[in-house]
Amino acid sequence: MGFNLSVFSQGNFELQNGIRDKIHFKLVNNLIVIPVTINGVSLSFLLDTGVSKPIIFNFFNLQEELSIHETETILIQGLGNDEPIEALRSSNNTVIIGEAVSLNQDLFAIIDASINFVPSLGIPIHGIIGYDLFKDFVIEINYSRKFIKLYNPHLYDSKLSKKWRKLDLKFYNKKPIIEASVTVNNQVVPVNLLIDTGGSDALWLFEDSVQSLSIPTNTFDDFLGKGLSGTIFGKRTVVESFRLKDYQLNKVNVAFPDTASIQKAKINTLRNGSLMGDVLHRFNWVFDYKSQWVAFKKNKFFNPPFNYNKSGVVLQYAGVRLVKTRTRIPVKTVHSSTETSNQSSNTINFTSTYKFEVVPELIISDIRPHSPSDKAGLEIGDVVLSINNQNLSSLTLQKAIDQFYGADGKQIKMTIERGGIVLKYQFRLRDLLHKKSTN
Repeated sequence: MGFNLSVFSQGNFELQNGIRDKIHFKLVNNLIVIPVTINGVSLSFLLDTGVSKPIIFNFFNLQEELSIHETETILIQGLGNDEPIEALRSSNNTVIIGEAVSLNQDLFAIIDASINFVPSLGIPIHGIIGYDLFKDFVIEINYSRKFIKLYNPHLYDSKLSKKWRKLDLKFYNKKPIIEASVTVNNQVVPVNLLIDTGGSDALWLFEDSVQSLSIPTNTFDDFLGKGLSGTIFGKRTVVESFRLKDYQLNKVNVAFPDTASIQKAKINTLRNGSLMGDVLHRFNWVFDYKSQWVAFKKNKFFNPPFNYNKSGVVLQYAGVRLVKTRTRIPVKTVHSSTETSNQSSNTINFTSTYKFEVVPELIISDIRPHSPSDKAGLEIGDVVLSINNQNLSSLTLQKAIDQFYGADGKQIKMTIERGGIVLKYQFRLRDLLHKKSTN
């Protein structure tokens, strides 16, 4: 492997060069995707401050390659209303992230093959990692330039410029909690929020009458996502403002998860919700778990307004499909001159050529009742062929979803396939939160 393994402590990450490392990441739907090598196999993981141990998905597809042994079966309870899920706990794994190496690393492999992030993100995601990496380094996350830096905590210079703000961190079950405030129903409410880089929303708040965290009247019921223990539903709304030290964001989208979706998770009674990617990516961050502080400064993403899916359609990636496309090519035919004319004539004809290409297959996995897409007649299971005349050869899952985040009243045209029949639908996006819609 090109270095002396004996210098590394078992169970902890250490840098090969002993000083620092820079790792570029992909930013997909406000989520950080980093390259990770486990037992010599190259994988892609979400960097998730909301998890305490590394978790692998699609385990049985990777079992032989990863050479994972020494396992025991355990139960894991996550967000959602279902029962705990089975996982295999494995020891003695070698994990490499950039120049950082951990020997004898514990991993938790999810047995249920249906639990993975590929359908919702459209790119391969093999697992998630959080605390085990953050505990051993000072970590800088630069959302604007899409890289993280790992610093040896003993050599890190903690002097930051005046642009940075600094707050203490608290920890619950190895997860970082930060103090902030929200203005709800014209009342400023202090909140303790889990910093969750593994969530793509802006904020989740837990309704609590004691804390004056009541749900505003202008809401709608929505699908919020899937946790390890099932589907999460709740209400979407907007709070007047969110404040982090002296930085303030206005008209912030917020979700209040249903009590049933979070009651079985181990939630600290002092925790009021989660601070997620749609807010986090508006700042650059430095985390120091050992000294229990976090620093942040706003970046180029700070000012754009908050948005959300106004269509009611939830799309997911369902593999690939082979499609046949037709292209018409003009062919010029030159006719020779006649005895009575010295001029030749030209005729333009068209010939058709066909090609086959592999494109992503996107399906409708959920539709919000009474939403524009529901009223138009779209159904769960419909296969998407095009959105606003863009076919799938030019659309990634993320680009397709972005169509639904447009302005109030924007027209959406969708061509879908249902039971082998091609159908066309159209509707207009409707904003239920930021202003009263006339559509």
